[in-house]
Amino acid sequence: MDRSSRGVMRVLLLGGTTEGSALARALGGDARFQATLSLAGATSTPRAQPLPTRIGGFGGVAGLAAYLRAERVDALVDATHPFAAQMTRNAAAAAALAGTRLLRLDRSPWPVQPGDREVDSMADAAAALGKAPRRVFLAVGRKELPPFRDMAPQHHYLIRSVDPPPPELLPPGAIVLSATGPFGLEAERALLRAHRIEALVAKNSGGAATGAKLDAARESGAAVILLRRPPPLAGLRTVPDVAAALGWLHALAAERGV
Repeated sequence: MDRSSRGVMRVLLLGGTTEGSALARALGGDARFQATLSLAGATSTPRAQPLPTRIGGFGGVAGLAAYLRAERVDALVDATHPFAAQMTRNAAAAAALAGTRLLRLDRSPWPVQPGDREVDSMADAAAALGKAPRRVFLAVGRKELPPFRDMAPQHHYLIRSVDPPPPELLPPGAIVLSATGPFGLEAERALLRAHRIEALVAKNSGGAATGAKLDAARESGAAVILLRRPPPLAGLRTVPDVAAALGWLHALAAERGV
């Protein structure tokens, strides 16, 4: 059966970002699309979405390609985190194997300001903090904590995370705040003042939901250390926002007579 004759276009959305959630809401209200949201399962209690949702991996490139074929997916939208480089590579390889159209939704990084320091690894970020103890706001994922625990345990860390990291990953004496964005500028200013933060370490994830911490840190004179993004995948069609992703999906639906 020709896919377009079914009257809907089948979409698999790889989510986990603010933009992925916004796109899920838009697709959930559009009868032209039969969409499924896929989440990696990194967060124990993800927010409810208006789409059928699957949790967990696919079993690598072969597993994802098999899923795309079995579910007759017309379009795959990769809206995973800007630092989820392996998932993006897997999505591109699987889409090529299955003959599925692919789009990457990748928000723009935050502009690096004079005085900021960019690094290529969390080990470099830990080293950049220096030897003298500092009060550090560590806005990174749980997987990135070990370099600070092992290489720079002398600092006083404030860690903000959706889910509390396992205790064995934490630097000694770290303070953990469980919270989910967006975070406003006034709240970020108050947080940095309350904890007397002298340095901020973050991935250059981009986006409005969590960018205020950078402005608050720069205003206060705290050092800003940003992990540089992995290089984009060559040849991958990419858009920077939800509106452009919807435009691509609408054009594809029209092309297929949906």
